Amino acid sequence: MKIISAILSIIAVALIIYNAMMVDLNNPFEGDSLIALITIFAALCAIILLQILMVSKKIEAKSKSRK
Repeated sequence: MKIISAILSIIAVALIIYNAMMVDLNNPFEGDSLIALITIFAALCAIILLQILMVSKKIEAKSKSRK
């Protein structure tokens, strides 16, 4: 599970970097720049969800070890 989460996080970071280069700073909310901003936001959400999943798995492991 850790390996899959790490790979997905790396892909999300790569998407953020790629789309950050695609944003036109003069018109950030028009055309392809808007699509790039939406993709950046989606990748950030994916990273947050993966981190929540990892914390959840750690909590689950600790609660099982106490029983």
